Amino acid sequence: MKHLVITLTALLLTAALCDAQTATPRVTKRQINQQQRIKEGVKSGELTKAEAAKLEAREAKIQHDKKMAKADGVVTPQERAKLNREENRASRAIYRQKHDAQKRK
Repeated sequence: MKHLVITLTALLLTAALCDAQTATPRVTKRQINQQQRIKEGVKSGELTKAEAAKLEAREAKIQHDKKMAKADGVVTPQERAKLNREENRASRAIYRQKHDAQKRK
């Protein structure tokens, strides 16, 4: 019985560590926030449908890159930095598009 408890505990700890190595909560939170910004921009008329489509495609690429980073079971610091840079660029693009002269008709 004692051996079974130790084995189960070891398995749970291993699973938790594996999940921690692939967790990207900051990227996920930023993606949700940026999706909301795009949605609000379309609703307010600050973004045209074409602008929103380009921004959505950019977010989809980041989602794909995040999935690829997690594919091997470990998200390295370099991969996290790349995802962060992509999110920074996407954020600036959303700002620029929302504040340009184009408005939805």
